[in-house]
Amino acid sequence: MDEITSGFIKAIELIATLNPEVVEITIRSLGIALASTVLASALTIPLGSLIHFHSFPGKRAAINVIQTLYSLPTVTVGLLVFLMISRAGPLGHFGLLFTPWGIIIGQTILRVPIMTGLTISALSGVGSDIRDTAISLGATGAQAMWTIIREARAAVVAALLLGFGRAISEVGVAMMIGGNIRGYTRVLTTAIALETNMGNLELSMALGIILISISLVVNLVMNRVQGRWWS
Repeated sequence: MDEITSGFIKAIELIATLNPEVVEITIRSLGIALASTVLASALTIPLGSLIHFHSFPGKRAAINVIQTLYSLPTVTVGLLVFLMISRAGPLGHFGLLFTPWGIIIGQTILRVPIMTGLTISALSGVGSDIRDTAISLGATGAQAMWTIIREARAAVVAALLLGFGRAISEVGVAMMIGGNIRGYTRVLTTAIALETNMGNLELSMALGIILISISLVVNLVMNRVQGRWWS
């Protein structure tokens, strides 16, 4: 117990003194998570809107497939992306393996099903009377769609928040695609796993505290934003 308490105190000291390695890993993790969130959002919001607002054969089946992929194992995505961007893969000439951009691509693919499905659910939660009212007031089809998206913005932001949370806490793709290279692709989760295995509990605990704190702060901020929109 004394060892754990001592390790916790030293972990706080590493954070308070802005240990260079701790700061570097944290900044890199935030950058990769934010980049993949933006990229996933650019794909999933239009895709979710397209599926929701249009009727086509197999729509229900497509939504079921998307929902099934919610539980897609991260190591499976890591393996697929690894095969795609390795030197022997079709995208190998881009040199993305063991780079931050490789992690971003993997995290984006991992989150597309979840964020797309949640976007569809968010738009489905808006009553049809809003669309009818917009059209009756002279809005075009595109304007009516935009009105519905605005009404569902709180739920859509919640989907983005969930995507960011999964990205910042993801370890399988980051380890397999990034390689956990110190000073280049090492992020919070992979660093925690490595340092714990090496017995460096102070650093791993410091990074764990930061990871939990980031998740807490993001949730508090977004809950406040959503509260303003819902009020």
